[in-house]
Amino acid sequence: MLFGRKQKNPIKIADVGVTKWEYTTCGYCSTGCSIEVGLDRQGRAVASRGVADADVNRGKLCIKGIFEHELFKSSGRGTTPLMRDSRLQAFRETNWDSALDKTGAEIKRIQSRYGRDAFAIISTGQIMTEEFYTLGKLARGVIGTNNYDGNTTLCMASSVSGYKRSFGSDGPPGCYEDFEHTECLLAIGSNLPEQHPIIYWRLKMALEKRKFPVIVVDPRVTMFAQMADVHLAITPGTDLVLLNSLAHVILKEDLADRAYIDAHTNGFDEFAALVEQYDPVSASRVCGIDADTIRHVARLYAKAGAAMTIWTMGINQSTHGSDGVVAINNLNLITGNIGKPGGTALSITGQSNAMGTREWSSCSGLPGYRYLESEADRKEVAAFWGIDAEFFPKQRGMFMTDILPAIETGQIKGLWLVATNPMTSMPNTPRIRKTLEKLEFLVVQDAYRDVETNEYAHVYLPAAVWAEKEGVFTNTERRVNLVRNVIRPPADAKPDFWIFSQLAKRFAGERKLPHFPETPEGAFEEMKQLSKGRMLDYSGMSYAKIEQQRGMQWPCTEGADSGTPRLYSDGKFQHADGKARLIPLPFIDNNERPDTDYPFWLNSGRVVEHFHTRTRTGKIGNLNKFSPTPYMEMNPDAARALGIAHGSYARLASRRGDAVVMVQLTQRVPRDMAFIPFHFHECVNRLTLGLLDPHSRQPAFKHCAVKIEPAPDQAAAARINAAARAY
Repeated sequence: MLFGRKQKNPIKIADVGVTKWEYTTCGYCSTGCSIEVGLDRQGRAVASRGVADADVNRGKLCIKGIFEHELFKSSGRGTTPLMRDSRLQAFRETNWDSALDKTGAEIKRIQSRYGRDAFAIISTGQIMTEEFYTLGKLARGVIGTNNYDGNTTLCMASSVSGYKRSFGSDGPPGCYEDFEHTECLLAIGSNLPEQHPIIYWRLKMALEKRKFPVIVVDPRVTMFAQMADVHLAITPGTDLVLLNSLAHVILKEDLADRAYIDAHTNGFDEFAALVEQYDPVSASRVCGIDADTIRHVARLYAKAGAAMTIWTMGINQSTHGSDGVVAINNLNLITGNIGKPGGTALSITGQSNAMGTREWSSCSGLPGYRYLESEADRKEVAAFWGIDAEFFPKQRGMFMTDILPAIETGQIKGLWLVATNPMTSMPNTPRIRKTLEKLEFLVVQDAYRDVETNEYAHVYLPAAVWAEKEGVFTNTERRVNLVRNVIRPPADAKPDFWIFSQLAKRFAGERKLPHFPETPEGAFEEMKQLSKGRMLDYSGMSYAKIEQQRGMQWPCTEGADSGTPRLYSDGKFQHADGKARLIPLPFIDNNERPDTDYPFWLNSGRVVEHFHTRTRTGKIGNLNKFSPTPYMEMNPDAARALGIAHGSYARLASRRGDAVVMVQLTQRVPRDMAFIPFHFHECVNRLTLGLLDPHSRQPAFKHCAVKIEPAPDQAAAARINAAARAY
């Protein structure tokens, strides 16, 4: 096939022998791209391509999606269950019955000896929604532990908390189409070109049709900041001050939508009194943005016919991330920018199915955005599952970030990790290492045998990855899309759905247990029934309709031809009185800040080639070769003062640990800051802070204080770095 001019350097795409294309949905980030995997005559996956008639990506894929088919043959896959009596012993191969019998027996032993909540479960954001639903049924309705959470606490918990506080329920209210209608975009702590390239492409396409101002708030000069009309290089951790000051200007200059405020919100007087304290001059001294710029941005946003805010981890991973999300919601509520085309507060989710776990896993409550604290919700789900409602706890248990410290204190004796790897994802890695050593029993369920946390496991359960199984994902804009079973799992690896259902059988005879459907589609039908009439209504969906429409957005009521692009268009929210809350938010400066001993801010973020802790992308040659090693962006002036050269190694140290990294000198970071991609476990999370947001319990990964010094023996530094990567 030829592209470009026929007479000038045509691009040739090699024929890899595709004989069949299978529809699925990308399993990396939350964008939710429709993708097709090409199979050759032997049934091997040899190519990936975007689906042209899918609304989300319209034929496009980022570099991770282009090479996603290579996951099926990536190294380190688990192929058979493993067991050992002690982590000091070598694993021995076993069969599924033995591994599941051992796991079931250990759960029962721990719960019998220490109580039901002494066994904890930590899930993920990367398995199918039907699998989340089935795991939730197993955790809540069979095992009965209240200490059950997902690793989405590390990335999306602050958005969930903020949406609930403001609107009465989780659920992003907007959609990607809003880029095509907005008249002003405010992006806070989001580097779309590298985090979510296809969403960024959607934005660029909208800008080509119709120019509107783009304002990027980020302490670093990211790719997104470079294309913005206004870049606000904010002092780390002070987003709340800026947002309160923007609201101050909007109210002071009578730019608010008072009709919307009066009709659809509560708490205005208290909110107005609080933001009165955040005049631009006072705010500028804290957040580092001059007063005139604050006024200019506030006017741009409030005077736009429709304005939207997007954010990612720069807001969420903070000691006041939940407050930051509420402040964004406040800004949109006072300007009437909720539920209308181009007007929204849209969190850009991280993992492929973080929305699925929020909706259906029962981590924070019960399926379908139900609450453990609600007697009516407990009774409804118990009746549907056919169990005693008294078996459910009456309030949520520990978050992931509380479960791990509870191992240290002896409250948690056993742990089941599903597709999550706290040895690389949690802050303060040395502490996590010591924590896992205290467990009496650890079971790791993962597609990859070589995940770091498996060093501490007693049982390893090899799971299928991505399109080796079937089910649905929900993306950032609430679009439910289908993952078809493209290829079989390797050897004796199994889909997570099968593992959960089989483990449930180990508890048969002890009490009346819920029914577990035989297939993911059977679980999907249960979810449809449980969602009917609720905000996240799935009842109008089916696998066939989802594939035909390349995804359907909830709510999608029974009999509807398609889903609903936006929430709250009628101005009715999920609080009991139907109104949103305007919440006053005082800024509490509880972040670690640079000082004479640790004079630099450490910032972290993504690069486009990698996903999370590189469990997958680190094994794909065409991704890893572009970003194979950890590095630090450092300002040339700061480096010169310390005698650090471009391309050399330097040592970073925080109050928690140290790391040796290669230095890249760039003006993208200010003189008092360094930036490290967070994908490399051997460096960034050995340094990070780990203080928790009081509402969401999400860790403050983004900012902490470090000192930087040259590594005098460069050869030794290179060896240390290589050894850390190998470890």
